[in-house]
Amino acid sequence: MSPSTARRRVAVIGTGAIVSGSHLPALRHHADRVELVAAVDVDQARLDAFRELAGEDVAGYTSTGDMLDAVRPDLVLIGTPPSLHREQTVAALKAGAWVLCEKPLCLSLAEYDDIAAAEEASGAYASVVFQHRYGSGAVHARELIAGGELGAPLVAHCQTTWHRDAAYYAVPWRGRWATEGGGPTMGHGIHQFDLLLHLLGPWAEIRAMAARLVHDTESEDVSTALVRFENGALATVVNSVLSPHEVSRIRIDCADATVELTHLYGHRNDDWVYTPAPHVPSERATAWRTPSADLPSSHTAQLGALLDAYDNGVRPPGSGPDARVTLDFAVALYKAAFTGRPVLAGEIAPGDPFYPAMHGDHPHWAPKERA
Repeated sequence: MSPSTARRRVAVIGTGAIVSGSHLPALRHHADRVELVAAVDVDQARLDAFRELAGEDVAGYTSTGDMLDAVRPDLVLIGTPPSLHREQTVAALKAGAWVLCEKPLCLSLAEYDDIAAAEEASGAYASVVFQHRYGSGAVHARELIAGGELGAPLVAHCQTTWHRDAAYYAVPWRGRWATEGGGPTMGHGIHQFDLLLHLLGPWAEIRAMAARLVHDTESEDVSTALVRFENGALATVVNSVLSPHEVSRIRIDCADATVELTHLYGHRNDDWVYTPAPHVPSERATAWRTPSADLPSSHTAQLGALLDAYDNGVRPPGSGPDARVTLDFAVALYKAAFTGRPVLAGEIAPGDPFYPAMHGDHPHWAPKERA
């Protein structure tokens, strides 16, 4: 086995449901390419339970620093609450490890730029988990749109309408700017609008509204946006945790076809539907249907793409400027909603109140002092 194809030594930070339920199966699927060597969790009982599930050879640590010093892993998977992501990602990068971190990678553009600086200093890379990009249906749709096969993109709709009750927000870190970074815009809808941006390319301008209609949280429980893309397409984006009928949906109307994706937490080829315009010959539309392989969107698919990049020594997808675009979109949505004015892509920079914090220190949205 050559060095370029050696099994990568992997550590996980956080051993809760997302790591045991999604990252661990992904690691097992790629067992010919990776070896899980260590796990970190501040909760000893949870760490012990994970090690029993993952295997006795996995070393356990309650300190990220201790693990990095002792193990020096090639790759670190992070599945902790969002407020810890920046610190843990930077520590792993400084130790020379590549990182795959759950969304959001961090809680502000300022934090993101800290991570970018750590990347540049270390030569390692940090990717954020946006697994919906990596299913074969999404890859196929992006190729068709980018290649002009469906005609020019014109109108789009992106919908994450989910339901979360009061018990969900009883978890202390949820619904708070300092620990979750936002409401459904950051914690739920970000997956779907990341996929929309991945399919349509750079966005140019956003106008938005946000509200707290039901939940007693610092952040919003619903947001809506109108978006103009650089290619001229117009889109609506809805992010909600108030919707009893839960669905995730993207629809893009192009000059020659409508492409629709309807799912909840993941998609396969059959979840994508192509409807040709009346002028399109049937044989042309038949070629759009689906790719031959059916790879579900998943952590497994994204991990495979990251390992391919690692083996080839290139920046992995979902990292660097590619990932910053999605975070810039999220903070711009908040700025547009809270200020009531349009926001242009890239305008939020050091000196802007929305650069260090998603709430922008807005008087109606910034955290209040707790008694």
